[in-house]
Amino acid sequence: MARSRTRIYWRHQGGARRAYADFRDFADVGGRREALVVPGERVATGDDQVAERLAAQRLEALLAARHHRGLTGVGLATLRAAAAAHLVAKERSGRFTDRHLANVERQLERACAYFEDLARRRRDSATLLSVGTGDVEAWIEELRGRGLAGGTLRHHLNSLSNLYRRAQSDRAVPPGFNPAAAVMEKPRANRAEARWLEVSDAALLLEAARTHTPARAHLAMPFAYELLATFLLTGGRRAEVLGLEVGDVNFDRRTITFRENRWRRLKTATSRRVVPLWPQLEEILRPYRVRLGLGAEDRLLFPSTRHQVAAVGAAAHVLTEPRKLLDAIAARGGWKAGEVRTKALRHTYCAARLQTLDRGAPVSAFTVARELGHGGRSLVDRVYGHLGEVRHRADVVEYRVEQHQAQLGERLLKLRRVG
Repeated sequence: MARSRTRIYWRHQGGARRAYADFRDFADVGGRREALVVPGERVATGDDQVAERLAAQRLEALLAARHHRGLTGVGLATLRAAAAAHLVAKERSGRFTDRHLANVERQLERACAYFEDLARRRRDSATLLSVGTGDVEAWIEELRGRGLAGGTLRHHLNSLSNLYRRAQSDRAVPPGFNPAAAVMEKPRANRAEARWLEVSDAALLLEAARTHTPARAHLAMPFAYELLATFLLTGGRRAEVLGLEVGDVNFDRRTITFRENRWRRLKTATSRRVVPLWPQLEEILRPYRVRLGLGAEDRLLFPSTRHQVAAVGAAAHVLTEPRKLLDAIAARGGWKAGEVRTKALRHTYCAARLQTLDRGAPVSAFTVARELGHGGRSLVDRVYGHLGEVRHRADVVEYRVEQHQAQLGERLLKLRRVG
């Protein structure tokens, strides 16, 4: 019987011994004499137990590669090529936003760069089957060392796992081979209460928007007040509100409809919905529509620049980044730059809506969830629902400074002096 060449041997380098392994029995799938390097390090290990574990992991990958070649007769796909094909397939499906695809592309690029560097140190190539669970764990730790938070790390891990799921579907790896899914201690997001505003604070912010006078009026957006009111009084996501068309606001039925259009898609199937046009928002949007002369129903309600307000729909562009506007308005109310974002306004709407009445009874959390575009109430219970210091039952969602002068006190007086 021929002697197996799969064995660990040692070399002395610079006064220290280093572990190597002989995988030439698997030369048909890339096996050779290789240094046993711990992920994240530059030289071969000098520890006997670590060397045995690394050799076992490499042997497992080579066995899987041989099994895959025997089943499919297909050569090994590189990780980068598989990632590129995966992104193309996701884009063609039409189920994902450009923002999501950009995030996945960035996450997989980081994975490819790390595993390619690891393969070079092993004198190997970075294929789908060359990555082991231990390698994935080391990659996550390397990202953690860069300062990435637990939630971001989980997104990276999920993107890599999704790549391997597609590879299984395409028979590029054996069924069940997914080193990312096999990680036992997966990173988790730190659960902290999201930023949101008390109803009184939201009223102050809205008043700051109403009295805001931009330094360069000819370049400023002519709808800061109306835009902020729409965020606060609909709970819409940023892309949903910025992509509203004139026809989505129905003053006769007193509704606002979030639906797909040529400007943007919706996040999920449950995002298509109709929300109430609350009296305060109707008071704000009615004169806005008349003032800007928005006649065509399919024009953007909030186009990106002033001269496009009266332009034909095809010439207008969606406003994509209102952060500077939010910072300028928030600063007038005493907030720091970056403290008020559209996501906080969505949380604020949910908190305010949960305090309203629906035909004389407290509104159902499921009703609020549907207005937010969720399929169920779990996110309202776990994430979006907040209990404020000032609580009162009302029939409508509204943020009027006249109702909160006692709570706002000096802050409101200061805003009015500045305004």
